[in-house]
Amino acid sequence: MAKSDIHPQWYPEAKVYCNGQVVMTVGSTKPELHVDVWSGNHPFYTGTQKLIDTEGRVERFLRKYGMSTTKSTQSDSQEK
Repeated sequence: MAKSDIHPQWYPEAKVYCNGQVVMTVGSTKPELHVDVWSGNHPFYTGTQKLIDTEGRVERFLRKYGMSTTKSTQSDSQEK
């Protein structure tokens, strides 16, 4: 049995707000939760995630392991 007066109050219908709109209800120890990101607007779940290539790392990896699909970059550099 749970001891009385040591556990926080449980809110089974706590509202989750994102950008001022209620997006879902969950169980929580707080009556309202304010979040910046949730599955409805996160790029991974919405399919708008983009690969960010910093400092050409993808191209450098492809060249290092010979996976480059275009041979034009190699032939252009040899012609000059």
